[in-house]
Amino acid sequence: LLIWPPWPQGSMQGLHRRLEAHERPLQIQNDYLSQLGFRDLWRVQEEGLDPETGCLIRFYAGRPESIGNSERIQLSGMYNVRKGKIHLPVNRWTRRQAILCGTCLIVSSVKESQTGKMHVLPLIGGKVEEVKKHQHCLAFSSSGPQSQTYYICFDTFTEYLRWLRQASKIASQRISSVDLSCCSLEHLPANLFYSQDLTHLNLKQNFLRINPSPLDTISWFTKLKSLNLSSNNLGDFPLAVCSISTLTELNMSCNALRSVPAAVGDMYNLQTFLLDGNFLQSLPAELEHMHQLSYLSLSFNEFTDIPGVLEKMTAMDKLCMSGNCIDTLNLPTLRRMPHIKHVDLRRLVADEVDFLHHVTQLDIRDNKLCELDATVFNNIEVLHCERNQLVTLKISGYCLKGLYASSNELVHLDVYPVPNHLTCMDISRNHLENLPEWVCDSRKLEVLDAGHNQICELPARLFCNSSLRKLLVGHNQLGRLPDRLEHTQVEVLDIQHNLLLELPSNLLLKADSLRFLNASANKLEMLPPATLSEETHSILQELYLTNNNLTDKCVPLLTGHPHLKILHMAYNHLQSFPASKMAKLEELEEIDISGNKLKAIPTTIMNCRRMHTVTAHSNCIEVFPEVMQLPEIKCVDLSCNELSEITLPENLPPKLQELDLTGNPRLALDHKTLEINIRCFKIDQPSAGDASGAPAVWSHGYTEASGVKNKLCVAALSANNFCDNREALYGVFDGDRNVEVPYLLQCTMSDILAEELQKTKNEEEYMINTFIVMQRKLGTAGQKLGGSAVLCHIKHDPMDPGGCFTLTSANVGKCQTVLCRNGKPLPLSRCYVMCYEEELKRIKQHKAIITEDGKVNGVTDSTRILGYTFLHPSVVPRPHVQSITLTPQDEFFILGSKGLWDSLSMDEAVEAVRNVPDALAAAKKLCTLAQSYGCNDSISAVVVQLNVTEDSFCCCELSGVPPPSPGIFPQSVNVVIKDRPTDALGMPSSSSGMASEISSEISTSEMSSEVGSTASDEPPQVAMNENSPAYPSEQRCMLHPVCLSNSFQRQLSSATFSSAFSDNGLDSDDEEPIEGVFTNGSRVEVEVDIHCSRTKEKQLLQVAAEATDEGIVISANEDESGLPRKADVSATGTIGRRRGNGSVAPQERSHNLIEVATDAPLKKTGGYFAAPAQLDPDDQFIIPPELEEEVKEIMKQHQEQQQRQYPLDQLPDYYDTPL
Repeated sequence: LLIWPPWPQGSMQGLHRRLEAHERPLQIQNDYLSQLGFRDLWRVQEEGLDPETGCLIRFYAGRPESIGNSERIQLSGMYNVRKGKIHLPVNRWTRRQAILCGTCLIVSSVKESQTGKMHVLPLIGGKVEEVKKHQHCLAFSSSGPQSQTYYICFDTFTEYLRWLRQASKIASQRISSVDLSCCSLEHLPANLFYSQDLTHLNLKQNFLRINPSPLDTISWFTKLKSLNLSSNNLGDFPLAVCSISTLTELNMSCNALRSVPAAVGDMYNLQTFLLDGNFLQSLPAELEHMHQLSYLSLSFNEFTDIPGVLEKMTAMDKLCMSGNCIDTLNLPTLRRMPHIKHVDLRRLVADEVDFLHHVTQLDIRDNKLCELDATVFNNIEVLHCERNQLVTLKISGYCLKGLYASSNELVHLDVYPVPNHLTCMDISRNHLENLPEWVCDSRKLEVLDAGHNQICELPARLFCNSSLRKLLVGHNQLGRLPDRLEHTQVEVLDIQHNLLLELPSNLLLKADSLRFLNASANKLEMLPPATLSEETHSILQELYLTNNNLTDKCVPLLTGHPHLKILHMAYNHLQSFPASKMAKLEELEEIDISGNKLKAIPTTIMNCRRMHTVTAHSNCIEVFPEVMQLPEIKCVDLSCNELSEITLPENLPPKLQELDLTGNPRLALDHKTLEINIRCFKIDQPSAGDASGAPAVWSHGYTEASGVKNKLCVAALSANNFCDNREALYGVFDGDRNVEVPYLLQCTMSDILAEELQKTKNEEEYMINTFIVMQRKLGTAGQKLGGSAVLCHIKHDPMDPGGCFTLTSANVGKCQTVLCRNGKPLPLSRCYVMCYEEELKRIKQHKAIITEDGKVNGVTDSTRILGYTFLHPSVVPRPHVQSITLTPQDEFFILGSKGLWDSLSMDEAVEAVRNVPDALAAAKKLCTLAQSYGCNDSISAVVVQLNVTEDSFCCCELSGVPPPSPGIFPQSVNVVIKDRPTDALGMPSSSSGMASEISSEISTSEMSSEVGSTASDEPPQVAMNENSPAYPSEQRCMLHPVCLSNSFQRQLSSATFSSAFSDNGLDSDDEEPIEGVFTNGSRVEVEVDIHCSRTKEKQLLQVAAEATDEGIVISANEDESGLPRKADVSATGTIGRRRGNGSVAPQERSHNLIEVATDAPLKKTGGYFAAPAQLDPDDQFIIPPELEEEVKEIMKQHQEQQQRQYPLDQLPDYYDTPL
């Protein structure tokens, strides 16, 4: 018998059940891990050995686990019990068995016995009180005129609290209800049947099918009205349920039912019958006896037609058959069912529709309808046809009350006659170019949403509709608004993202009911006045004017709105905000004036006593404002300004939660000396930076903002130096409404990725495995909670230091990444939702229910997301992975949470920050724009700026054609080295927005590959032998130039080590001269090429030694792949500085550098050492004349030894040389 590791009862929400006789535990486990996304069998087996896998899947064999220890099922024990009034001497304390189960307190009548007659005390409507005269004592009283009381003294305080909590919950209920869902029950607890007054019983998500006939006794509950048996995988319909005639509501969803017995007709009082998510293809004729059944749900079954028995069920007015196998909506059967008013036909395979006159509510969302003609459908009241492919829509307007047709392709909308009963119309996200004129005459229209269309002009009389309260026409092409505003009652007006140059001059004068106005992302230069005198009638409370062309002239007009609470004027052209005007906005609670040119915030902000949020980043503010005197202040953001000092009071405001001062380079503030006890205090960390002052390959900035409920449900991860300093890792995590999951992802995911990198170098594999392992690491938090995540990993092949940088993005949920290449957005993520056929197929296969809002079981609309393990296998954590080679045309990339991408398109986000030089300011701008555009969720944005130069981009492997990505190079590639500083390619440095960074040392091989532009000032001198192979047709990048045989070409990253490192071959750490190194007593120089020289053919070793008058000159040209990688680093005065000969000394001990040169190089095309035609004095290795003969003899002996050791017909894999 296989017993899974112990797990607390009731805490597991995944698979936690007994194995059946035919099941194989290891097979179950392997299948589960494979469904998560693990590909390799060895990895599946490795994960199966991890004890944390019990968070995902649990099963056991043998006897069933005891239910007595589950607090949710029952509480029991031997305690001192006393019945009746406590002050009567007749009643004595005796030790008896006490059980709390269902809705009753059960006490044994026999002393020290657990059997015999049991006294039952109903607790619904009763009392549970603490008895202060006795320690750990509770008094349980029933309700009614014949109330009884039992006193129980508990042995420990823990037991006392457990009983008090559970009993108080029961006593506070108004109905006799018991919830035993998700308790891993295989049978009903025996003590539950003492609760004979039970009316509502929830047994959802248990394993009642395991035991033979586990529900035979359920008919004992003679007063039961509501029973939930969903998600028990029963297989067969329990006949005992059919005998409960008192039932009015029965839920049998997700039980793998293939038939419904005829006995269901005996439940003649049933009003609601849910059979969703089964395998039903037909219904019994006996259903006609259910004369009171009004709602029958058959969604996500396998019906191919409407069941005929529904014709006789005249009480039923609602039919739900979404997600079935009805190929064509040609439904003559429904014509014979005039009693059905509400029809739900979502997610069907539909080609055409034949409508019915008697249906009043029709739901055909999420189908593939291209055209809809409902003009003969005279009685329609509510029509839902969202997320189809409709181009035209015709509908009768006689009874129409609600029309919902968003997310289609509508170009024409025809409603006749004028719908005088219409109250709400949503036609957003279509292709409409104008609104129909009849919207002006619809007398009850209150809400009109026409956003995200192509509307150029609104009807002239639109605002004259006195019933219109909410008008949403953002994201269109409006050039002007109607001037006729007589009798308008509009309260909410959203006109953002249009082409408006001005607003009607009388808009704020006439629209005296306006409470909300969003005119962001237009071209406004001026605001209309709110009053023509000192008296104003404006009740405007929220005003959003971000991303316009407003100037200081607009500020005085704001005083006409004395009730203004929220003001967003970010990214305009404000240079000042007069103090006198701020003083009049006394009711202001939130202000955002970021992205302007303000030098100060007026001191009269002290008049705004209700102010809780001040956002003024990306300005020129020099003086810290007096916002700390505001009693309600919660959030202050003054990042990216020019603050030089701040003055904080001794006692900070009691409600202050966030203070952001990052990005103020002149602010000298020691954060360690500040004792600020708030949730989030951000200042720039002191950073040593790059010792060489070299520019960064990447730098980043990030920001986070909480939502309307003041909960920060997002988190960001940033590591500029990840693993070996040649990598970076960034991430954004969104928990939607929970805080726990994003925090766990932020703390854990980088460590998991580092471990996965040790197991495989394949980008897709290590990213997929990282997310799946993270699913396990979430533990119990991931059972009911979940979160979206996106990770971006920049890496550099350690085996090819001269190679390219690769960006790998992986995401689940709605966190996404976009790369800016040549100024255009290149998406690197994918949101897996129901619109993908493969995802929808998997969900239907596992019989999950897709609710009306497009969510799996009503929980999440993402089919791939971390957490939510109880939704497996419908929801899995397998991410979308995409890798791309970075090029000089890549400017930056953005990681954003769901809130960011719901408010900004990728094109808009890229365009908004492309010209923002600082990464922190760019991230702040994205967050501000999203909030001004209407985002109320938590937001996180990370902007990573790139500086990938041409000598860091290789296209050799593709014969001169760059990697397959849009807009890198034209067909003919001419790579030119740009003029750069002395140490051109340095290590990544922190952005000013970083609050903390990971710092680590740099190894020699890493430094060598980064100093690629430190070439000598002299041009390379090449001597070509007429017999040496050349490749004139082969195009090479500057990292991998063509190497010519018998020639020495000075490479860009050559490094010269002089006597500054070694004196006469001795280093400070060496006691003896290094073997094989020759010196003339004054200096030693070895020039080593650390870039690879890739050619198409490998040739033999060629050694050229030339004698001069001064001695022998040897030049070394060695492949990086043959060099051993050293990790130790020592600080030296000349490290990282440019030498006199144009090279750079890497950070490593000098004796290690010499050892590198003396090690045996690998075989390399064109020879290892080739003498130049004209010797550069700096390249010469000088040997005194008196040692010439000795050196020649040593070299000759060595060559003879090599020939004897390796015959000509058997070439070695590597060569040992005198050097």
